Amino acid sequence: MKHLLLKLEPVIWLLFGQGILLGTLLLTGWVLILGLAVPLGIVDPLPWTQAHALGASLIGRLVLAAVIVMPLWKGAHHLRHVSIDMGGGDRDAVVAPLLYAVALAGSLAGIVAVVRL
Repeated sequence: MKHLLLKLEPVIWLLFGQGILLGTLLLTGWVLILGLAVPLGIVDPLPWTQAHALGASLIGRLVLAAVIVMPLWKGAHHLRHVSIDMGGGDRDAVVAPLLYAVALAGSLAGIVAVVRL
């Protein structure tokens, strides 16, 4: 299993890096707008039909899928390295596949949800 993880490490780092990028750029703005600006009345929310049409378009689906999928991989990678840093290097052969399997399952569920929009 460790050999497989070493082969997949570049792909995992790519997903981790994209998760950081999306988490920093998109999710921060999303939280600011939906968590502060809309409730304070600074910005008027989109009507349901316009929001659905935006999310159901091809670009909207890609953005939604990326916002759901990439932070899952970022979180899995962070938790793996936290486990290693806390003295769990000997458990990494069990922890890493488990965390990445959860990220993969969440990614598939998120992609299915976005496709069904």
